[in-house]
Amino acid sequence: AQGAKPGEGGHLPGKKVYPWIAEVRRSTPGVGLISPPPHHDIYSIEDLAELIFDLKNANPDARVSVKLCALAGVGTIATGVAKGGADKITIAGHNGGTGAAPRDSVYHAGIPFEIGLAETQQTLLRNGLRSRVVVETDGKLMCGRDVAMAALLGAEEFGFATMPLVAMGCMMQRDCQQDTCPVGIATQNCKLRGCFAGNPKYVVNFMMFVAEELREIMAELGFRTVDEMVGHPECLRQVEVPGNWKANEMDLSDMLAPATCEFGRAIPGADGRHFLPSMAADCQLGKSLDATLFIPYTASAREHLEPIRFRADIDNVNRCVGTMLGSQVTRQHPEGLPEGSITVDCDGSGGQSFGAFLPRGVTLNITGDANDYFGKGLSGGILTVRPPETATYKFDENVVIGNVAFYGATSGKGFVNGLSGQRFAVRNSGATVVVEGVGNHGCEYMTGGVALILGEVGPNFAAGMSGGVAYVYDKFGTLAANCNQDMVRLCEPSADEIELIRSLIEEHAERTQSPRGIKLLYQFNTLKRHFVKVIPRDYERVMNVVAEAEAAGKSRTDALQIAFDAMTEGK
Repeated sequence: AQGAKPGEGGHLPGKKVYPWIAEVRRSTPGVGLISPPPHHDIYSIEDLAELIFDLKNANPDARVSVKLCALAGVGTIATGVAKGGADKITIAGHNGGTGAAPRDSVYHAGIPFEIGLAETQQTLLRNGLRSRVVVETDGKLMCGRDVAMAALLGAEEFGFATMPLVAMGCMMQRDCQQDTCPVGIATQNCKLRGCFAGNPKYVVNFMMFVAEELREIMAELGFRTVDEMVGHPECLRQVEVPGNWKANEMDLSDMLAPATCEFGRAIPGADGRHFLPSMAADCQLGKSLDATLFIPYTASAREHLEPIRFRADIDNVNRCVGTMLGSQVTRQHPEGLPEGSITVDCDGSGGQSFGAFLPRGVTLNITGDANDYFGKGLSGGILTVRPPETATYKFDENVVIGNVAFYGATSGKGFVNGLSGQRFAVRNSGATVVVEGVGNHGCEYMTGGVALILGEVGPNFAAGMSGGVAYVYDKFGTLAANCNQDMVRLCEPSADEIELIRSLIEEHAERTQSPRGIKLLYQFNTLKRHFVKVIPRDYERVMNVVAEAEAAGKSRTDALQIAFDAMTEGK
């Protein structure tokens, strides 16, 4: 969540997507990036709990923080977050300091952090969950007095952004998105960056003043430490504002009230430590399939690079299978393992987030089906799924993996013998995936990679797609009606692309024994005319310029810079 623009997404204009930014974002220089308003893998509190579980599998030692907007009702969400196993909750408020938020949000949508923080503190105490999480707040904390109020309302940690920027010279023009920052802070323009006169000492000095003012307030209230100060709203009172009738009509009693239990007894807010690790939610990672089977079995393969292949029975209670193994692989081999180093053949039903964040060198095959988030964040590994041989239904007419498959994948391959649910390959930025049909919103916000769809697609296909290529087998001519063509165009694949499609179908058939894939190969020369290429217009322009520059002898880096210059100059 973002307190500066709740319910709205961000937009990074193409002229600010410099080659080095595109490399980090795994996108294309000069092509604008659209961030979706919601996280497309979170549509319920259960989805959020699953994401927390995924992250703890990816790095069991990390502290997982969830950021929430300071809106009315945030206490209920914070309760779910605490039960879901998060280690920290951040309550974000006010209207943001970067200026990149839409004007309407800057002036009308920002919510003071005090509202959300007070409700979060009261609700967590009332439900006996306050000791499980650290509570942080941010949003226009400008002085020691603001920190003191945040602490008394229940915050233990405090985030600063606007005032450190001002200390470094920010003039608050709120035109950060224009790339015209006169003091050289929010810009990639080398000439403007030369105007930067900030110094780290300025920020250090500012924070020292904040700390000194906070000490003075703590001394007046009789607190020796910040920990003692947390959760004492009785030290706050509403004062009358002379000459401001509107402010004086506000009733802040609910916000300043101490939490009470169901019997009306006040719940103390600052009894000893507020975050007790022993009381944090136990995700039972030690009992997972990875911890008990995958990691012990593959120890020699990871240590001595000896290829290993074994099978495992899985059930949908086995969530995030392969992620802890992938974490161990990445720790020992940051660039991944050679392809085929670790192969696991799984029989059964894959639980949520099967193969999430899987690195290079690990291959997971499922004979059965899989739930939502299949291959989320795929990072170089290979995933395949196919129905069991005893299945009596038509594979290419039934859903075999759930929603949000390959969400945020960055590299690797995926082969699905059957249909996928909704939001297939959302924000794919580098993986190559093959599937036999997708539901609504397929390939949304895709920035790279290749998606081969051997069947029909649902409505709103390719919405917000700014990079990568999708090839769709459009036998019945329904793609044009279901594709969101605001940013993409439909065209005929080239001869080289037809060969790429054929090679992907061959690999798909080899890995999954897909009847549809085998049929397409037998009749490929006849059916290849039904394949349609879906490509973003700006991405295509950049790739054409890069190809021309490389043909002229330029390096890849120089070619990308030439393409960026061409896009920003409107050539």
